[in-house]
Amino acid sequence: MTDFEKNRTIRKGPSKMAEGIAMHRAAESMLPEDERICYDPYAFRFINPEILKFAAAHPAEAEAKLEEMEERLPGLSNSIRARVRYFDEFIEKSCNDRLEQLVILGAGFDTRAYRLAGLKRNVRVFEVDHPDTLFFKMEKIREIFGDLPNHVVYVPIDFEFEDLGDKLRANDYSPDQKTLFVLEGLTMYLPQKAVDETLEFIVHNAGIGSAILFDYYPVSVVDGSSDREIAKNIRNFTQMVGEPLQFGIPDGDVVRTLTEYGFSRVRNVTSDEYKNLFFHGKNADRPVCDLLSFVSAEVGR
Repeated sequence: MTDFEKNRTIRKGPSKMAEGIAMHRAAESMLPEDERICYDPYAFRFINPEILKFAAAHPAEAEAKLEEMEERLPGLSNSIRARVRYFDEFIEKSCNDRLEQLVILGAGFDTRAYRLAGLKRNVRVFEVDHPDTLFFKMEKIREIFGDLPNHVVYVPIDFEFEDLGDKLRANDYSPDQKTLFVLEGLTMYLPQKAVDETLEFIVHNAGIGSAILFDYYPVSVVDGSSDREIAKNIRNFTQMVGEPLQFGIPDGDVVRTLTEYGFSRVRNVTSDEYKNLFFHGKNADRPVCDLLSFVSAEVGR
């Protein structure tokens, strides 16, 4: 047991959003192999057992709840599942390109360190998140595997009040190694100051060939200036679960925004692109949400 686990006596509990994303991965993983677009055999282990029991005992009611959510947030569930697939493939390619470190910021219940073969070989994985969520996750990882794996470093942090650099350096992060920073479902929940500090740290503390990968909403969704019903519903839903939206990229301006931070080779992946990549054949009719985009960029100009 680590020092922060021993000293932490009061917890508010893990992130509800982290559990919700695990539910998406679990649901997609239950589809037939020729239909699912991502697969996570561990996702269901992070879902409240009472939710699983309810779904098993009341399948019609559970399905009705899913349909209601899809009606309020059309296509968003498919976009979240496409994000898992796209990020998986990006990380696997990075491993093949001699990645040395993977830093997962806002790791939640991310299971890539345990299911992607490339990460188990020569990559050191830093899972960074709020202690409430990270502590719970570590307990689950011990339940699944018997112990914590040697290639994963767990870094507790409150992004709003603690310094990312200090936390990583205290856990033997190397600023000279080729590193991929993954922020899946994170930036939109951080205040502007925390995003600025995080991106500035990455730009100045990563080795040659390092990169960043994250997803984002346009600022019009975050600040409420969008008059689209789904934008309003996304904002209302995140507020309801206690994790309101705080940061967005100026609409259509992601390349300039990241270039100003000091990144280069910015690649924006729109909903049209990931729809074409993953939803074809039997999945051709599955809608996606055009408000959620992915972006990658390299460190340095």
